[in-house]
Amino acid sequence: MGSCSPKFEVAVIGAGPSGLTAAYSLAKKGFKVVVLERGRTPGSKNLYGGRVYSSALEEVYEGFRSEAPVERWVKRERFSIVLGGKSVTIEYSSNSSSSFTAYLSKLTNWMAQKAEEAGAIILTDIRVDDIWVEDNFVKGIKAGPDKLQADVVIDAEGINRILLERMGVVPKLDPNHVAIGLKQVIRLDEERINERFGLEPDEGLAWFLMGEITKGIPGGGFLYTNSTTVSLGLVLFLWGLKKPPSQHVFEILEDFRLSPLIKKFIGDGVCVEYGAHLTPEISLEISPKKLYGNGFLVVGDAAGLLLNLGYTVRGVDFAVYSGYLAAKAFEKAHSEGEFSAENLAYYQKLLEESFVMSELKKHTSITKLLRNEAVFKIYPEILVNLASKLYEIKWRSPTILEALKEVTKGKTLFTRNGPDITDLVKAP
Repeated sequence: MGSCSPKFEVAVIGAGPSGLTAAYSLAKKGFKVVVLERGRTPGSKNLYGGRVYSSALEEVYEGFRSEAPVERWVKRERFSIVLGGKSVTIEYSSNSSSSFTAYLSKLTNWMAQKAEEAGAIILTDIRVDDIWVEDNFVKGIKAGPDKLQADVVIDAEGINRILLERMGVVPKLDPNHVAIGLKQVIRLDEERINERFGLEPDEGLAWFLMGEITKGIPGGGFLYTNSTTVSLGLVLFLWGLKKPPSQHVFEILEDFRLSPLIKKFIGDGVCVEYGAHLTPEISLEISPKKLYGNGFLVVGDAAGLLLNLGYTVRGVDFAVYSGYLAAKAFEKAHSEGEFSAENLAYYQKLLEESFVMSELKKHTSITKLLRNEAVFKIYPEILVNLASKLYEIKWRSPTILEALKEVTKGKTLFTRNGPDITDLVKAP
């Protein structure tokens, strides 16, 4: 890319799901689009748990069902609380599925291929140093000594929003608003995965866990089955780290992998990949008040578009749809002949009217609930001890009420300084 690079109509920063979807949607309409990615391949800097909800992708991407690199369709859901070598588990199964497991690297590469087929240009190994602003209007991007002109820049740089910080659009990232996600990919053959997890061919499992697996740090664990691998990981809330942990976080993940509950499923597997990544947890608190400005739009993780419900996480589908709506907003501004904040505000309107913001706002109570330490310490202990009282019978079996009174004795169930478990059923 030289100092006299040609002008593009749209420059997208970041080849993740949101940026590539914006590029694909715009290129299909005939716009001149370039995607700038600092990794060696699209998605090489991305990391996520392993599950994607499909509705948004099916709407946006032609041929999704027949072409996308899906590993397994999730038809079994499992949730476990683990404490003192004991666990309580609930499970749901269905013949239908609205989500799938996939390697994000393969999924983003497929998205990149779709964008290029539509006419977008994708440049890798390009580090964008700054968003180029003149007279309070974004003119393009800066990469080293070079400048690239664009009518609109779509920022899809992810949760580490260095460029938006330099522009003054967002403050420095507050550790209390993010979590660290850790992940290992364990290789097992398909037959062992199906046999051990009780799965049919191509049937997937999504398993969420909480309790002692996080060594006292608020958060939880996950396990997703792929065709011939299992994705295992932890999400640890940084607000819960009041002092440095006694172990390195990867040691905590390794202990989780070797715990009796998990080891019997994947203990003889081989770790073929591991990684860590920051992830937004209090999404609406880190989302910029305006996701648009003169000549720019903000999508995906950079916009804080992720929802952790405790029993499942949604991120990729939110990212994809934000990129799709950003493309629609650009198209409208293009028809009006000006890319001012006033015209690009249509993006935020579309987002507010979409399922993305509706979901984020509807579930604010649960998001706040996950900041209550009792959810990770007191409630799991009560539930596991209650099950122990009810099922580990010697001579006399207690009533449920007797057992509940015994295991809750001396414990404060509902706190005054934050949301409690009753917020799960409150209307927004």
